[in-house]
Amino acid sequence: MQKNLVIVESPAKAKTIEKFLGKGYKVLSSYGHIRDLKKKEFSIDIAHDFKPDYEIPGEKKELVKKLKEEAEKADVVWLASDEDREGEAIAWHLYEVLQLKPENTKRIVFHEITKGAILKAIENPRNIDINLVDAQQARRVLDRIVGFELSPVLWKKVKPALSAGRVQSVAVRLIVEREREIQAFKSEAAYRITAVFLVPDTDGKMVELRAELARRIKTKEEARKLLEACKQATFTINDVSTRPLKKSPAAPFTTSTLQQEAARKLGFTVAQTMMVAQHLYESGQITYMRTDSVNLSELAINGSKAAIAQLMGERYVHPRHFATKTKGAQEAHEAIRPTDMSNSKIEGSAQEKRLYDLIWKRTIASQMADAELEKTTVTISISHSADTFTATGEVVKFDGFLRVYKESYDDENEQGDDEARMLPPLKKGQNLQRQSITATERFTQHPPRYTEASLVRKLEELGIGRPSTYAPTISTIQQREYVVKGDKPGEERSYNILTLKDNTISDTDSTEITGAEKSKLLPTDIGTVVNDFLLEYFPGILDYNFTANVEKQFDEIAEGEEQWTTILKHFYTQFHPSVENTLATKSAHKAGERILGNEPKTGKQVSVKIGRFGPVVQIGTSEDDEKPRFAQLKKDMSIETITLEEALDLFKLPRTLGEFEGKTVTIGNGRFGPYIYNNGKYTSLPKTYDPMSVTLEEAIDLIKEKEQAEAKKHIKKFEEEPELEIMNGRYGPYIAYKGNNYKIPKDIVPEDLSLESCLELVKLQSDKETTKPKKGRYAKKK
Repeated sequence: MQKNLVIVESPAKAKTIEKFLGKGYKVLSSYGHIRDLKKKEFSIDIAHDFKPDYEIPGEKKELVKKLKEEAEKADVVWLASDEDREGEAIAWHLYEVLQLKPENTKRIVFHEITKGAILKAIENPRNIDINLVDAQQARRVLDRIVGFELSPVLWKKVKPALSAGRVQSVAVRLIVEREREIQAFKSEAAYRITAVFLVPDTDGKMVELRAELARRIKTKEEARKLLEACKQATFTINDVSTRPLKKSPAAPFTTSTLQQEAARKLGFTVAQTMMVAQHLYESGQITYMRTDSVNLSELAINGSKAAIAQLMGERYVHPRHFATKTKGAQEAHEAIRPTDMSNSKIEGSAQEKRLYDLIWKRTIASQMADAELEKTTVTISISHSADTFTATGEVVKFDGFLRVYKESYDDENEQGDDEARMLPPLKKGQNLQRQSITATERFTQHPPRYTEASLVRKLEELGIGRPSTYAPTISTIQQREYVVKGDKPGEERSYNILTLKDNTISDTDSTEITGAEKSKLLPTDIGTVVNDFLLEYFPGILDYNFTANVEKQFDEIAEGEEQWTTILKHFYTQFHPSVENTLATKSAHKAGERILGNEPKTGKQVSVKIGRFGPVVQIGTSEDDEKPRFAQLKKDMSIETITLEEALDLFKLPRTLGEFEGKTVTIGNGRFGPYIYNNGKYTSLPKTYDPMSVTLEEAIDLIKEKEQAEAKKHIKKFEEEPELEIMNGRYGPYIAYKGNNYKIPKDIVPEDLSLESCLELVKLQSDKETTKPKKGRYAKKK
């Protein structure tokens, strides 16, 4: 009889835990949830207190049967799923489905997979916390209600096969609103004035001192006027102030801050960070990776203290306690940290090593002394002017935590000049020798688009979502194609430079590329239309405060202060009627439809809308005698910004060029770009050709080129075996037969092969394949 059965969520975790428990313990994995709401049904009994109808999915039935058999054999079943609400729900589902008895079932939790933590958990078992289970059920049921009831509304009013989610819709709203802010943004120009003075250093050698005018100047005339005044001006140091400055380290990582820093420093996506962190947690290297607490245990603080003293000396040690500021911090156990602070390096994949290094450095830095700096500010007056120049310098007196770790920001410019300079010795009343003064035209920048990491930060600021929901939310909005991650090419812009040198002012224009953005979240047309539709008919669902309040209510359920069914009743009585009203509403036009004007030739209406396969331009209406004509929008077009001219250009193709071998040659535009169509065959039009100006001769040359390339591919066919052909591929000739490819030995001339020889080669290689020993993870051991 098996004394103890431990059930965890993942096989990797099972492997690690089994090492610590030894004989008398069997550790099995439930592979996540063993049951859930039915996939294709609503599965919630509204009339009976929102009772969920759970099912064991087909692929889990065999596993559940095995777990049940093992549980029946065991004296004690230990439910050791993760310590958050999702983990608690998994433990409860296991308890229910395996029909476990309370007297021989124990729930254990730990937030790191180390021998000490596991043995301590075994010594301190508890019961399943039904409040945490209810909080998870409330989220699952509420999200199912929203998804199941809103989706049919979107199918009818916007486009078939769309779906909506509570937190996802709010995330899309943030991205759409940011895009509109950018479209509406008007850039303003101003002149930044910088000066270079020459001053003696300690050796009497002349060195440069760079300074900037304390304000920006609005116009070119004003900038020129200032430079004119500077020609005869005297520049004097008005003030030199030096003050000590201390910089403190950031708190250890939470889920959100880890996702942000891994994106900035390592270029990881949010989902990638969570996957790598999961591996580190399951192999016992770091603490649990879903947390919004910045707290560190005494064990971690003491471990950091010892590691810092050993590596850098006592002066660098400064133990700190950080307080969690996040409202309703849910998994408030401990920040994400290494399980053993003395391990600055680990074994693992390249990604695991890099993420571990980041976590170790951030944790160590949080327990280190402040960095001590000295900041010097120099004010330089201009004779006969109220304006002043300012020069700043920074000296690091003691590096402290900066020796290990420096925090990154989404917009480094917001944080000032990170390249702090040392200033030469300067004193009040000292006159400076002007070398040059430059007035450079600068422009205000539009707000930046969201990255995955900055969107997580915004959601967290608004109190929307929790550590376990950030990554799935960001993945879902991209999978649904409401948002795409993409680059925005910059635009060329000219700017003006006025330079005063040797009492002469030069006036030049230069160009720069501005506004280029990489890996930013951009709303698609469908995402924008769905957002606008939901905002019009379901403003409550997309309200930031509503979504944050729902999270607070889940927290109250988890604390045992609220009944989950009461909260759902209150929500449903307001939500359901608005669904029914919206379905019954007859609107004059389809959601997202925009009328651009009329086609000059026919006078027919030209409009853009979301069609069955995405955004389209339509000429004509269903009321016209002739059927409307449609054209798909190009990838870089948007139904929000497309003009009438751009829309009409889409109908210039197909173009008929003439005939080749008695068949018409036309140029068309497809999903993958422009093409030539002739005699039932398509030839891609290379990017170097313009579909609007390509000639018949050029098209015929391209058709012939493709035919020649095709002919080279087909070496030999056999009438008596139409499924077999000798082909020419990237790696040389081969036999293609019944969907498989077979090599032709190098010493054989392919053209000389008979059908019998080909079949013999096929048989030889097929026999070899079946007798080959199987390799890989799932090969049966003999």
